[in-house]
Amino acid sequence: MSINIASYIDHTVLKQTTTLSEIDKLCVEASLENFAAVCVPPKYVPDVKKMLDGSKVKIATVIGFPLGFNTIEIKVKEIENAIDMGVDEVDMVINLCSLKSGDWKYLENEIAACLAPVYNKGKVIKVIVESGMLTDGELISACQLYSNYEIDYLKTSTGYADNGATVHAVALMRANLPQRIGIKASGGIRSYAFARDLVNAGATRIGCSSSMQIVKESRAQ
Repeated sequence: MSINIASYIDHTVLKQTTTLSEIDKLCVEASLENFAAVCVPPKYVPDVKKMLDGSKVKIATVIGFPLGFNTIEIKVKEIENAIDMGVDEVDMVINLCSLKSGDWKYLENEIAACLAPVYNKGKVIKVIVESGMLTDGELISACQLYSNYEIDYLKTSTGYADNGATVHAVALMRANLPQRIGIKASGGIRSYAFARDLVNAGATRIGCSSSMQIVKESRAQ
């Protein structure tokens, strides 16, 4: 079954060496293809705000990226700063040290604190759990924890870990999350066939940098 894959895509560039010209190209492509959002380094949010003025494409940036080490206080400040600069959505990496240590209370405190500025300004939060680093049991436990909070999306990956999105992880997340919580699959998505399989497994957003190639392949089919 054919799907309008462009409407799922967060067109992304998060390299450490990202230039303004690459950001400009990203925004032009996103506007032409009507992608759901662009996801860019915090530094470029003000530039993207100007570039996408009048566009329906949402602006997303990353928090605690890519390792999730930042303290709760720093993540909250990052979110507040990103919102002040004009983002619509924030993609936040959880503290994976806490998850692996079984310190679920820390993760509860973290998400509660980080949700406050998001709620206050009516923005969207995507919570990155780095599914490729988790056992099935840990991923299910993460789904159960975040199901207790009004998050918008649970997201598979940063794209910086060895393992990115998988159909198995997305299906497991969908089976263990309420329908009100979307799933963003990201990390290693480079073909339309894979993106389509992830959507069919339950993904409601696709984060990728190969967006133009994926759309091209979708049209060929």
